[in-house]
Amino acid sequence: MTGKVLLAVEGPVAQVTLSHPGKLNAMSRAMWWALRELFTELQQRSDIGCVVLSGQSGNFCAGGDIAEYPDFRFDEAALRDFHENEVWGALQAMLDCDLPLLAQIGGACMGAGMEIASCCDLRFAGASARFGAPIARLGFPMAPREAALVMRAAGELTAREMLLTAATLDAATLLQRGFLNRVFPDDEVATEARAMAERVVSLAPGAARLNKQCFRALALTGYAQPAPDLIANSFRYAASPEHREGVTAFVEKRVPQFQLQRKP
Repeated sequence: MTGKVLLAVEGPVAQVTLSHPGKLNAMSRAMWWALRELFTELQQRSDIGCVVLSGQSGNFCAGGDIAEYPDFRFDEAALRDFHENEVWGALQAMLDCDLPLLAQIGGACMGAGMEIASCCDLRFAGASARFGAPIARLGFPMAPREAALVMRAAGELTAREMLLTAATLDAATLLQRGFLNRVFPDDEVATEARAMAERVVSLAPGAARLNKQCFRALALTGYAQPAPDLIANSFRYAASPEHREGVTAFVEKRVPQFQLQRKP
């Protein structure tokens, strides 16, 4: 069993599930490729308004599949290819996705799990979830792009603590440090994540995609003054039906009716 990445679509919400039975959903190489292909596909779909990402059987992702490591980690070229193409290719596909991404986190969220969760826009966790990146115990550091990703999402203090002390932190701590949006009792996380996804898809889907594109552009500049081309191209939605519907519905004191396109 090399693990799988599962996709289920219910209405406008896509549920992506990391599945690696017996290994707390640790990411195998096959799973990294599958994650990349899946998010490349999701980016092209116009019938989905939100993606919820979770792990199977109570755990999010316990890191990488260490059983595979002896096959490639001791060769520099192979190791670079793994991190720069396989791992980062999947994470970049998530970062490039214009759909809102919501992480539904339970149990172990370690190493690769932290990286995958860091790609998400919103993060909900169960009270018993645990977070870390204890790879110093395995004798190696986090790859540079992956470290930058986690540092941006979790904060420099947290990233240093996880990587330099192999610390495992609880959900309450990650909530206080700003990595998590909400923490719920374990048996309520899935329900709350679905409720938030439904809230997201009730709003303007085009605006969500434009916001994601703006966030991505701003991140490239370190959130400094927006580049002139970003400003120049940011108001092309003016005549869109979605924009008109939102404003008109407010004036008419009714609920706006936003529409996703349906997949043929």
